[in-house]
Parts: sequence; structure tokens; C-alpha cells
Amino acid sequence: MRKFFKILFFIALGVAVIWTFSYLFKKSQPKEKVYETVEATIGTIQKKTVITGQINPRDEVSIKPQVSGIISKIYKEAGQMIKKDEVIAVVKIIPDVANLTATESQVKLAKLNLDNVEKTYERQKALKDKGLIATEEFEKSQLEYEQAKENYNNALDQLNIVKEGISKNASQYTNTSIKSTIDGMILDIPVKVGNSVINSNTFNDGTTIATVADMRDMIFEGKMDETEVGRISEGMPMQITIGAMNDRKFDAVLEYIAPKGTSESGAVFFQMKARLIIPEDVTLRAGYSANGEIIIEQAVDAVIIPESCIVYSNDSTFVYKNNVKTPVTTGLSDGVNIVINEGLEAGDQIRGNEIFK
Repeated sequence: MRKFFKILFFIALGVAVIWTFSYLFKKSQPKEKVYETVEATIGTIQKKTVITGQINPRDEVSIKPQVSGIISKIYKEAGQMIKKDEVIAVVKIIPDVANLTATESQVKLAKLNLDNVEKTYERQKALKDKGLIATEEFEKSQLEYEQAKENYNNALDQLNIVKEGISKNASQYTNTSIKSTIDGMILDIPVKVGNSVINSNTFNDGTTIATVADMRDMIFEGKMDETEVGRISEGMPMQITIGAMNDRKFDAVLEYIAPKGTSESGAVFFQMKARLIIPEDVTLRAGYSANGEIIIEQAVDAVIIPESCIVYSNDSTFVYKNNVKTPVTTGLSDGVNIVINEGLEAGDQIRGNEIFK
């Protein structure tokens, strides 16, 4: 029995050794490689650059008051359309005590002078009617009386301007009514009734009452890296994609490239602007983030193949056409496909990627 198991062990060992050698022999034999067959086709390859930026109105105007005071009324709200010279708000003037006192004093003095000149005028008129004074003397008195009346009226107007900001003789030109300077849409009204505002002057920009812009004239503003700015020029077409509008694309025309770049995080960027072409049925909002695409290079109706079919050897490029290594001259590539300038024609069959089983 012992002899039987011993024989059985050696038989099993021999079978295992034979199987191992057979397996290793088969493994060491070279396998025949199988490749895909690819056809050269006619197509278009474009090389694009993508720019991130925002959609903004071309002209955004800040409406500021010409007088200081307190907002008493607001007639408009953000989002409304407005015409030029429409009133947005009204400012109530809080008069300066020193100016008010001085102006009231001027009115009193003008009234005293008017009363005195009027009495003289009445006396001169009575004497003129009796023929006791010359006409020239009466006309001089009359002129002084008219001048005194004008001075008094001017003083009253000045007092009214200090108190109310309105002149009775030129009420249509009052600067307490804050009016829009352009046609457009009100983007923002950052003040409320009761807020104090400062007028725009030489030393102060003034308080912004409203921001108005023409929302039919929009531009795309972005920044481009210095490595690509040399390939573009003003007038080139663009495609603008706005994420907030379901990735809808809009046509645009590049209008401006900054002549000077700015350094950001070690890289130099150039500001650029493009005019949007907005369809009539679309309403855009200021501040939308967007991406702009510019075609830097393109090859139209060219012979193209997948770039993975190219075999590189030193400075030369080849393909396998009918299992024959054929030199080719390549052109523009988009990272997936590549243009063949020489060496292939449309319809030629070439070797593609290896098929792994």
C-alpha cells in the first residue's frame, strides 16, 4: 500500500511539472497583435481658447443729486424702465442755519431799500405830474425804483432756494428732483426715504441715488492669458455661453483688447471686451457669469485622422497604411484628431489602436 502511494505521488509530480513547462512555453510564445482599421475622412478641426468673465452693460450711469438733503419721495424701483429726464426721487433740502440767517437778512435789507426808494418815487411822480421837475430826474427815480423791486424779488428767490431748493422764477429747473440722464433700466436704488444724501461737487462724488443702464447694449468682459493674446485681434467672432440660461450660446464680436496687462498670481492677463448680439426674445441681467470661446486656428475640409494613429520616430511622423509604414505631414490638432497635409487621402485605410482580447 505504501508503495502504491509513493508511485501515485511521483506520477502527480510528473504531471504538474509537465503542465508547468507547457504553460510557460505557451506563455513565452509571441501573440499576434490585432489592430483597429481607421479611415481617413474629410472634416474641420478648430483650436479654441476659453475666457471666463461677466456680462455687463456697456454704459452704467450713477445718478447723483446736485443738492444735499434728505430723500422725501422715491417714484421708481429697481427693474423698471425709465426715460431720460424722468424723476426718480425728490430731495428735501435741510437749510444751513448760517446761510438761512444771512439770506433772510438780505431780504429785510432789500425790503427796507425798496420801501425807501418807493416813497421817493411816489414824491417824484407827484412833482412830475405838476410839472415841477424835469423828465430826466423823474426817469432816474423810476429806474432806481425798478432796480429796488428787482433786488427784492431776487432776494426772495434766493431765500426760497436756500429753504426749498426751488426758484419761483425757474421752477422747471429745480435741482431737488433727481432725474435720469439716460434711457434704460434702473439696476439699483441704494437709498430709501429718509436717507441723507450729499450733492456731487468738486470735493465729493456724492451719494448715488440710482444706477441706470441700457440693457440692450451688453458686453462680455473677461481676461486672457498673455500666451494666447497674441493670436487674437479685434473684430474676431466669439461664442458666449451663459450658465444661468441653460448654457445658451450667444454670438459676440471682440471689440477691445487692453494694451497693457496686469499681473495676477505670477501670470500676466489682458482685459478684453466683446459686444453681445442679443436676440429680441432674450432678457439679460447684469453680472451673469459667462465663458467666451474664440477660434484661434481652424482647418476646414481637411483630411483628418485620430491622433492616436500617428507613429513618431525622431522628427518624423508615420502611419501604417495597408501594413506599410507610410510617412505623413501633419497639421493642426485639437488633441483628439489631427490634420494630414500630405501622405493620405480621404478614404485611405490605416492602422488604428491595438485591440486587446
